Amino acid sequence: MAAHGRSALRDLFDESPTPHIAHPPRTHHRDFYVATDGSFRESGGGLGAVIETRDGTRVARIATMDTPPDNNVAEYRALHLGLDVLAARAPRDASVGVLIDHDALASNVNNTILATSHPDGKPPRPISIPAATRYHWRGIQARLTGFGAVRAARIDSDQNPAHPLANTPGQYQHLSHEPARCVLPDPPQSSGPDPGDPTPSEFPPPSRADRNNKQASD
Repeated sequence: MAAHGRSALRDLFDESPTPHIAHPPRTHHRDFYVATDGSFRESGGGLGAVIETRDGTRVARIATMDTPPDNNVAEYRALHLGLDVLAARAPRDASVGVLIDHDALASNVNNTILATSHPDGKPPRPISIPAATRYHWRGIQARLTGFGAVRAARIDSDQNPAHPLANTPGQYQHLSHEPARCVLPDPPQSSGPDPGDPTPSEFPPPSRADRNNKQASD
């Protein structure tokens, strides 16, 4: 259950591992969260995405039928779709939390983000993209670099709110009639420090430090 006043996606993100980015949960806080999933079946699959702000306001839900050649393509297509929808509704400087139940894809996203802050643009670990997903990966990369900060968390399939949207898209045809929304998250409460944020005596993790007066990518 989500805590009062908090997004279900934010809760999932806070409690989930972020491959290759070993930050404590208190540094996870994002402006927007997008959960995506793709399904593959010989009879036809689907793509699903759920987008929320940090205060739990729903931005969009998407469920669409699709015919991917395999599960990998389905997952990459779903993330590409979710990021496209978010990009049309969020400011360019937004920080984004991505929730996916595909290990390799979560790893590739975080490695790509970490490479943007490397002097030579090199990821800390090799990025391996299935050949059939290369065009979607290019689109994903373009979206990732278009936000202020991005981090991907790996969640279990049964926790992914996009899972039923992708696996039974026919049951969610009514979502296509929901109006498009451009929603900004409420500003953080000013009544006191967020108990999840670092105290002044704590130092931020190295990759979040302001190095040489330049803002880190995440």
